[in-house]
Amino acid sequence: MQQLIIRIIDTFYFIFKRFLPLKTYRYAVCGGSNVVLDMCLYFLCYNFLIQKQNIDLFFVVLSPHIASLFFVFPITFITGFALNKYITFQESNLPGRIQLIRYLMVGLSGFLISYLCMKLFVDVLKIYPTPSRFITIVIAIIYSYILQNKFSFKVRT
Repeated sequence: MQQLIIRIIDTFYFIFKRFLPLKTYRYAVCGGSNVVLDMCLYFLCYNFLIQKQNIDLFFVVLSPHIASLFFVFPITFITGFALNKYITFQESNLPGRIQLIRYLMVGLSGFLISYLCMKLFVDVLKIYPTPSRFITIVIAIIYSYILQNKFSFKVRT
């Protein structure tokens, strides 16, 4: 399955070969796929599962845009880790558990950035939640790529 996904992704690499190294291209495709999944899940969760209602957890009340963020994160965390480990950063020789722990650290810090951005964009700047999520994702992708490349999946020498 891994080789099939790589062959499909690499089929279109010739278009971007002049501009992007293969690893960056694969990261963009895998990350882009995960972003599409995230945006679709967020939209469905916000509009249909949570139905734009506050979620009362007895000890805290989550606004619908934040509750949707919490719902979607575990799903896209797992798919993102799998895509990065097996497609983008295959050359990493760190043990899988170390990669997972580091990916989790980066993912949680990225989640915190997403949370703060969503609070800023939706609650302070009054931008609609779905476009706010998209802007937040762009910020998180840049942050994440740098840390995943230099920390989570770095090659030991």
